Amino acid sequence: MSDPLERLAEHAHESRVIVAGGGVSGLVAALECAKVGMQVTVLEASGVFGGVVRSAEVGGLTLDVGAESYATRGGAVRELLDELGLADEIVAPNRAGAWVAGVPGVGAAPLPKGGILGIPDNPWAPDVRRVIGWAGAWRAYVDRVRPPLTIGHERSLGALVRSRMGARVLDRLVAPVTSGVYSARPDDIDVDLAAPGLNAALTRMGSLGGAVAELRAARSTGTPPDAPASDVPPTVAAPRAAAPGGAVEGIAGGMWRLVEALVARLRDLGVELRTDVAVEELTPAGSGWSVRTSADESPLSADAVIVALPERQARALLRPVVPALDTAEPAAPVVEVVTLVVHAPALDAAPRGTGVLTVPGSHVAKALTHSTVKWEWVRDATEPGIHVIRLSFGAQGEEPATAALDDDAAGSLALSEAAALLGVPLDRSALRASHRVRYVQSQPGAAMGRAAQTAAARGAVRAVRGLGATGAWLSGTGLAQVIPDARAEADRVRSATLWRRD
Repeated sequence: MSDPLERLAEHAHESRVIVAGGGVSGLVAALECAKVGMQVTVLEASGVFGGVVRSAEVGGLTLDVGAESYATRGGAVRELLDELGLADEIVAPNRAGAWVAGVPGVGAAPLPKGGILGIPDNPWAPDVRRVIGWAGAWRAYVDRVRPPLTIGHERSLGALVRSRMGARVLDRLVAPVTSGVYSARPDDIDVDLAAPGLNAALTRMGSLGGAVAELRAARSTGTPPDAPASDVPPTVAAPRAAAPGGAVEGIAGGMWRLVEALVARLRDLGVELRTDVAVEELTPAGSGWSVRTSADESPLSADAVIVALPERQARALLRPVVPALDTAEPAAPVVEVVTLVVHAPALDAAPRGTGVLTVPGSHVAKALTHSTVKWEWVRDATEPGIHVIRLSFGAQGEEPATAALDDDAAGSLALSEAAALLGVPLDRSALRASHRVRYVQSQPGAAMGRAAQTAAARGAVRAVRGLGATGAWLSGTGLAQVIPDARAEADRVRSATLWRRD
């Protein structure tokens, strides 16, 4: 029994894997390969690891300027944090809840608690009626008397909500949530991917509101009908006592500590980690690969390659060696995040909870996070009267309003938007520091037609020996999806590499 295992271990130590891309997906894939003793090299084109999980010093504070939390569903992120020794550093956000701004005739109001993607189960609830008004509540109530879809179902979230509950529920509740979560319009979101089981529950219950109530009740006690809890994106469903977006956690000190811990663990395992090195070309070489980089005079050799790059770069690198890979390059949302550190004692009272979503078209910012309120560790790191605020600009098909501005002008625009969204005057003298970063996001995994597109891409890549691909463009955005996908793809590639017979 020991001989085959000894040979396998020897084979592992002789096998080399190159990971193209040092974001979280690439680092996790590298970790899975290094665990079994494989020689691993990670090549990152930029100067830092982590991708969208990154930090910066803003006003003397080290803050997350990318991903600031992770969805708890599935438990994959928490499992990794435990493995890396960070379990005791996991923190929950303030449960105060968020607001929605830009509501016609209302201005701003607390976002109703619970629901699914902003869809209420009871349009007459006071917090719902405050946002949609009496006219909106009466129109939404029509949902209760309309016949359910018993043959087929509506795929578009926007079309479903519009037909069942009307424009006010769609525009004032659902659109702010999908814009904030997916950077996409409700019409472009696939119901079955964003809210698994909702269409089936609609048929059973006879109304959309009834379907939401059933799924929420099931979520509060166990697994929703027809959909495992791990498939439900953040802010999609929550127990009745929770505020929208409450099913998330963070790390005391910032999510960037996950990247720091991953890098440290990889170094302990002997992984070669290189920054400022781009992978420029892959060429089959015997039973392995020749990898040309921007920094090496001669190509590197590898038994297997895992591509963990953003979609545009990944497709460009893979297309010459993956004949079946389609040529589509879906438009991806471009988002700019501006982080502000301000002196504003008026914000001590947390006037708009943990943050604000906006009705599309009402403001140039799509969302605001009041980090000092949302995270206790941020509050503890600041002096009295100092607040940290993050604003997001840009969405699918919409260039960020900050795109053409220099950093100072972008900071000024963000400060003006923060004042409007929080309902507190913030003049230029309040601004202590600002930081701007630009991200090209992956198209939402819940977008119409996206699942078939990514499945085709996966199939094409997996048909090529010794090649793998992972990342948000394949798994869907968010660490709760990226991490298990990277682990699964790395396991597939390493198993095929170690067990193959040449």
